[in-house]
Amino acid sequence: MTALTLSTAAAPGLRADAIVIGVAKGAQGPVVAPGAEAVDMAYDGKLAGVLETLGASGAEGELTKLPAPAGFKAPLVVAVGLGAQPDGKDGEEGGAGYDAEALRKAAGVAARALAGSKKAVFALPVDSPGAIGAIGEGVLLGAYSFDAYKGNGQNGGNGKAKNGKAPLAEAALLGGKPRDAAHKGAVARAVAVCEELNRARDLINTPPNDLTPAAFAGIAQAAAKEHGIKVQVLDEKALVKGGYGGILGVGGGSAAAPRLVKLSYTHPEAEKHLAFVGKGITYDSGGISLKPAGHNETMKCDMSGAAAVFAAVVAAARLDLRVNVTGWLALAENMPSGSAVRPGDVLRMYSGKTVEVLNTDAEGRLVLGDALWAASQENPDAIVDVATLTGAMMLALGSRTFGVMANDDAFRSAVHEAAEEVGEPAWPMPLPEHLRKGMESSVADIANMGERMGGGLVAGLFLREFVGEGISWAHLDIAGPAFNEGGPFGYTPKGGTGTAVRTLVRLAELTAAGDLG
Repeated sequence: MTALTLSTAAAPGLRADAIVIGVAKGAQGPVVAPGAEAVDMAYDGKLAGVLETLGASGAEGELTKLPAPAGFKAPLVVAVGLGAQPDGKDGEEGGAGYDAEALRKAAGVAARALAGSKKAVFALPVDSPGAIGAIGEGVLLGAYSFDAYKGNGQNGGNGKAKNGKAPLAEAALLGGKPRDAAHKGAVARAVAVCEELNRARDLINTPPNDLTPAAFAGIAQAAAKEHGIKVQVLDEKALVKGGYGGILGVGGGSAAAPRLVKLSYTHPEAEKHLAFVGKGITYDSGGISLKPAGHNETMKCDMSGAAAVFAAVVAAARLDLRVNVTGWLALAENMPSGSAVRPGDVLRMYSGKTVEVLNTDAEGRLVLGDALWAASQENPDAIVDVATLTGAMMLALGSRTFGVMANDDAFRSAVHEAAEEVGEPAWPMPLPEHLRKGMESSVADIANMGERMGGGLVAGLFLREFVGEGISWAHLDIAGPAFNEGGPFGYTPKGGTGTAVRTLVRLAELTAAGDLG
């Protein structure tokens, strides 16, 4: 991963492949953003005009390259758009009025464009540790590339992007003070969170023939050992003994047996306990209710929720947060075979509740039901589950926003605010009681399907049935933003995105600080 360093030096004197500056969209044209004063001075204060001549406007995501002035030790200046020029009020987490997300996106665009470079200097607006952290996150996430299966290098991959260029090797963040504890802490946090988020991206992008439930469990065990996290893995025999009918039912059609992984991070001074539950369908064919043609190709991403939970627990441990965090990874492969669960079958869940399976492609709620009940038995202060659960949520919110449902309005608001704070677009959704009636079954306690309209909300209502009484719970349906099938944008790559990792980490931080309920 790209190395981050802090520097108070002047940009012209730093040896690098490029200097990255910010440009905003002003009322009269592009405006050079704070942090680039020395660069602008070298252009006789006319850099904004030069950029406008080259077609730059300062719009978000825009990138313009131009030769560096004489005397600079870097040959290239890269101007990246920050969006609309702020009103002059300093943002709480951003720099010089630019909010943190604008800085993340700009840094991400530049880092991706500088693939193949050894070093780049980032002279973006900085006036707080929050700005340093945001720029660092943007660089680390924007430089990401998944290349394990390309070329003939070590481990089957060559470590290079599709264009043959390795990710940016080093980024020097100007305005960051190397000896300032807050600035160093911001960088350390960015590294811990982004390394784990990128690990989640790697898992999501890994082909399902290599990432079976057992393989995923093995990766979790190795990471837990490295970071002092207690881990328990229930294999198929333990699942049968424990009565985990939902996970067993979904995984029964595959030669790759299911797993339930429990990761427990504890802090000796913790006063609160959070439980995170992730849907981990390592491949989803739809089972007997087979998905139609054109819907199978990206179904390796159906374990994105479990990847997010795994990454968040490890990040909490690396950050030494004063909160206990338990992660539950419900891992199974949903395949059609003679042993697969059939429409019309009835499963007895871990809670003892029976479920009539009307559609085997509504499998995520079955594995989550078992894991939610297991998490509830420890009586945590709150439970958050994360899942690529329904196409209905994508129809409702599109491909970049996830839905937030909860059994507690205040908790739903807190989760939504945490997501927006870290730059993960989310939207609060209701759980209308009248939709529960559609899941009534004549042969079981509940059916796994209900009304077609509002299907994402129906799924949330189903999950609520398996949350212990008195426990605050939220459900994140990340079906839209979990996997980016289009081109990269901001700091978001094509493929697995790692959506919800930063939201979960922020919830853990807020809980540790006593600021979440």
